[in-house]
Amino acid sequence: MTARVFPPGGTAVRRDVVYGRVWSAMPYTVLTDDGATLTLTARPGTETLAPASWTAAARGGGDAARLDCIQDLAAGRWELDHWTWRDTVVLSRFTAGVPFSVHRFLTPEGRPLHWYVNFERPYRRTAIGIDTFDLFLDLVITPDLSAYRWKDEDEYAQARRLGVVDEATHRQMDRARELALAQLRERTGPFAPDPDAWTVPPEGPLPTLPATALSTPTAEAAR
Repeated sequence: MTARVFPPGGTAVRRDVVYGRVWSAMPYTVLTDDGATLTLTARPGTETLAPASWTAAARGGGDAARLDCIQDLAAGRWELDHWTWRDTVVLSRFTAGVPFSVHRFLTPEGRPLHWYVNFERPYRRTAIGIDTFDLFLDLVITPDLSAYRWKDEDEYAQARRLGVVDEATHRQMDRARELALAQLRERTGPFAPDPDAWTVPPEGPLPTLPATALSTPTAEAAR
């Protein structure tokens, strides 16, 4: 079956899927899609779904609440809560077969804030968007690409201790780190000079989650 290509201006939902269940779901507006690389954007006010323990941490629960979120995941017990994307515009690029996505965060006025590499399982296309799974570790890069720092290493360590990230996945993560840093260092892939690649689009209607956002993922996607 030919994978669906999403039209510019349409909606694509990025879901985190684990243990056969939806862990999070966020609708994006499609900018471009060539069947391999999908470029999306989200604006403040977009309504999403996320684990209740994560939303509690995001609302000021602190580090303990963040780690509790991973314990809930390891135990297979979580409830989804509504979360409103706020404060920033994000431009996101997902490339088939690549174990991370790359995001550029800006203020609503368009001022660059930082780049963000989100390490995750390579995406699988669905009827409504893409399914993946966030592997906790992130790389935050300055707007001019001159410096970076690792983020959420404590969450990644917790996920390893609890078996959410197994040894095989950890080895894959090591290779993913090396690939992301090589692309950053060499200014290739998403970091290649291209003034048109990360252009902020004009404002339009906010995307919404479809009724099927929580449908049971296919066996292929539910890794």
